[in-house]
Amino acid sequence: MAETLLSVKDLHAGYGRAEVLHGLNLHAKAGSVITVIGPNGAGKSTLLNALMGVLPSRGEVRFRGVSVATRALEERVHDGMALVPEQRALFGSMPVQDNLRLGAWRRIQSGAKDSDDDLDRVYALFPRLKERRAQLAGTLSGGERQMLALGRALMSRPALLMLDEPSLGLAPLVVREIFRTIDSLRATGVTILLVEQNARAALEVADHGYVLEMGEIALDGPARELAKDPRVVETYLGVQKKE
Repeated sequence: MAETLLSVKDLHAGYGRAEVLHGLNLHAKAGSVITVIGPNGAGKSTLLNALMGVLPSRGEVRFRGVSVATRALEERVHDGMALVPEQRALFGSMPVQDNLRLGAWRRIQSGAKDSDDDLDRVYALFPRLKERRAQLAGTLSGGERQMLALGRALMSRPALLMLDEPSLGLAPLVVREIFRTIDSLRATGVTILLVEQNARAALEVADHGYVLEMGEIALDGPARELAKDPRVVETYLGVQKKE
């Protein structure tokens, strides 16, 4: 049985005095895809920001069996955690390849000599980025920017990759490509925590799912079972018309 890579118990987080998350419990097995679905304002992005150390939080967050309570954001990246935010946070005036190399700067500072190998792996995963490696990031399409954000995160060789709404604003064909990439990353051993409003696509790719509503976990279970749960179907998947 795979080890528990991420363990979250009784997590509280928010903005100032406004608490958004009210005692969340969540676990992720190594090498799995975990998804958190829910409506706007449920606290999905707050969860990722709290796990990454962007927001202060209370409760227990253990990564690889060790508490990260005192670890700063940069230290969590060094430990093997990576977040691709909803805004993607790229450097638009820099070329694609420079954006990618920035993802490996912590490893390079630590003396790593194999960042070129990481770059080759990212280009193999996203051939379009290799074609546009000299192009400014700000001139890329929405789908290409999402690929670049994913690729930059992978340059740090994360054990846990957290994705915040990767399909947001993308055309359906591009969304399918992004989710195929997420599925292929699972085979490399990367654990993925996916926050996503496209519940159908998320549950199709995930191993386990959590439904987050008003800052609390309303439902959780194997993704295939959640996809059949009447409440999830009615609220998040809709009833498909019979042809």
